[in-house]
Amino acid sequence: MFVAIACDFSSGDHKKDAELVIKQYGFSRIMENLFESTTIGEVYLTRLKRDLDQITDSYDNLRFYQYPVENTMVITSLKEKKWRRLVVRI
Repeated sequence: MFVAIACDFSSGDHKKDAELVIKQYGFSRIMENLFESTTIGEVYLTRLKRDLDQITDSYDNLRFYQYPVENTMVITSLKEKKWRRLVVRI
């Protein structure tokens, strides 16, 4: 599964802590605040989301792009400490 993460952090401390966690899960930096992985599994992705949820606050925004998930693209976002999920049928 391909997963990309776009990040917008409110502070440098959150950015530094989150980048360390993201890299521990095997993601590589593509651009500033953009990471991707083609090897992460669903279980580890769920753990990553939980770990990032603990690090961030309500001013941080994260967006996960997952493809393919049952022939769909799933966009999961964390905004104002609330997770939202959008499923795009292809």
